[in-house]
Formats: sequence, C-alpha cells, structure tokens
Amino acid sequence: MSKILIVEDNEMNRDMLSRRLMRKGFEIVMAEDGKKGVDMSISETPDLILMDLSLPVMDGWEATSVLKTDSETKHIPIIALSAHAMTEHKKRALDSGADDYDTKPVDVDRLLSKMNRYLDN
Repeated sequence: MSKILIVEDNEMNRDMLSRRLMRKGFEIVMAEDGKKGVDMSISETPDLILMDLSLPVMDGWEATSVLKTDSETKHIPIIALSAHAMTEHKKRALDSGADDYDTKPVDVDRLLSKMNRYLDN
C-alpha cells in the first residue's frame, strides 16, 4: 500500500481527497501548511506528495523547492495541485521541482492516472 502525503490547507478538500484515496487503498497522511508538509515528508517518508500551491506558513512552491533540494526527500514524486489553471502556475510549479501538475477541483480518475505513473501499484 502506497503512502500519500496530502499537503492542503482547506479542510473540506483534505477530507474529500483523503476519503476518496483511502477507498482506493492508499494510506493517507496530511499536513495543513507547507512547513508541516516539509516536516512530515521527512518523518513519514511518503511514496508521493500531493502539494497544494496556495498554502499558509510556507507556500507550495517553496515547500516543493525545499523538498527537491534535500537529499532525504528529493526522490519523492510531487504532484502540485492548484485551483488556478493558468499556464504560469503550472510552469512555476514544475520549475520549483514538482514532477507533475493537476488542477482543482480534483478529477480523481485523472489524478490517479498521474499518481500511478510514479507509484509501483
């Protein structure tokens, strides 16, 4: 079973996404801001991170950059999630080190397809 870290400040989004992914057999851990997401990436060693970009304390772009420059976490695939479907958001997310990008509201089937590219399920 793959462990997924959801870094999302919106409680409703965390709840909806975590429930849907747990039904698909994933183990879920969650963080509500970018700093906690970075800390939990080290302590929980997830197989993949779903990173919201608009986060308090440390935004998702910075958190992704920190994770991708740390030898302990740089191997963990990160899929950036944003309600902003603008090209510059995607480019900035990928430039900060995200492995992929998806928009919110989340289309779970599309997201699962992207997740499975990075997981050995």
